[in-house]
Amino acid sequence: MCSTGGGPDVEIEEKVKEGEGRAYRCSECGYRFSSMSRHPICPSCQSEEIDQV
Repeated sequence: MCSTGGGPDVEIEEKVKEGEGRAYRCSECGYRFSSMSRHPICPSCQSEEIDQV
């Protein structure tokens, strides 16, 4: 898709296949998620206060 004036207006839900990435829990909202990032951020509330589980 070609786009001008910014990126496409598409909502993408991040999903990590089982066995990939690390599991985290947000200290702010309690959301549990997986991430392969070195500095993950909670996808629910955008907090950087997370704990690896």
